[in-house]
Amino acid sequence: MNAAPSPPARPWSRRTEGLLAVGFWLALGTLAVVRRAVGPWHETAGIPASDVVETLAEYGLWALLTPLIFWLARAYRIEREGLARRLAVHVLIGVGVAVAIGALTRGVLRPVLSPELAASRPWSMAEMVTGLRFLDELIIYLAVLAAGAARDALLRLREREAEASRLLADRVRLEAQLTEARLSALRMQLNPHFLFNTLNAVSALVERDPAGVRTMIARLSSLLRRVLDDSGAAEVPLRAELAFVHDYLDVQRVRFQGGLEVEEAIAPDVLDALVPPLLLQPLVENAVGHGVRCLEGVVGRLRLVARRDGDRLVLAVEDNGPGLAGGDGLGGSGGVGLTNTRARLDALYGDDGVLSVRDRPEGGVIAEVALPFRTLAHLDAAPADG
Repeated sequence: MNAAPSPPARPWSRRTEGLLAVGFWLALGTLAVVRRAVGPWHETAGIPASDVVETLAEYGLWALLTPLIFWLARAYRIEREGLARRLAVHVLIGVGVAVAIGALTRGVLRPVLSPELAASRPWSMAEMVTGLRFLDELIIYLAVLAAGAARDALLRLREREAEASRLLADRVRLEAQLTEARLSALRMQLNPHFLFNTLNAVSALVERDPAGVRTMIARLSSLLRRVLDDSGAAEVPLRAELAFVHDYLDVQRVRFQGGLEVEEAIAPDVLDALVPPLLLQPLVENAVGHGVRCLEGVVGRLRLVARRDGDRLVLAVEDNGPGLAGGDGLGGSGGVGLTNTRARLDALYGDDGVLSVRDRPEGGVIAEVALPFRTLAHLDAAPADG
């Protein structure tokens, strides 16, 4: 025989289940007593007290046996594998239980409770077995067994649902950890790239503009402090990202010695919008390095745009450089900064985060990011709304 499987977690307590079983058998015994009392086969109304006790005792035995039958229903489930053997086990046990119930009620209790009835209705084990007088009890056993099988199926279904919920929660947690690890790796790749370019700009002006270099070093110190103070959050308010970009642009203004002008069109209602950290800096760096730097005899102009479009936040960095075709080939889709920006948007927002780089009609390039508009207030209110 296969060992009994471990019982699945039940959605109700054993006490509750026991009380329900006792209540069920008590109600069934009471109905049996009433049926015998008012049945047409009695010559007189009523039923002897001994019959009442015998009937209730019989159903009390079934109440005591119910947990055991439920255990048998779980231990020897009616499954395709070993079906004949399991059915044989239940039939043998059912016959044994039915005969035992009959023997206890008719052979033991009845002579004690009602000797006259026992004398008028003699009982013997042989007659009970050969006359199949245990069939009523066998039917009851099979009914209880069926209830136990249904109970076991329900418990296993609840267990599978709970396991599925646990697996789903584990999957969500692992995906979140994977996304965070991926974002951390991208940030680690981006920061050295940005710092390398900035240090190159500082070294190029050490002898030509010492005062400007001091300004650049001060701004670079501020930039480094922001990078080192990064909490690792996936999103930060736009105003914090703009502060970072302002420090970076101050470094670039010194570098270009008056050859760089910056215009901003930032809507006040988007300053608290959440964006990935270091989102704008690589776009600005790309505009400077592959747009403004390629100009000769012309003042380079950058324009920062931030606006809300329905439930979307739109950010743009525009330059007046030679455009995608006239640049050095990295303004379109290449470059570490743009590649990482696309990867981070995809990891955080999927199809809801889009980066596009295209030529401006009036010349130059526009790099535009569109992502879901949300603030810390939106995130705090989300659980209550759900």
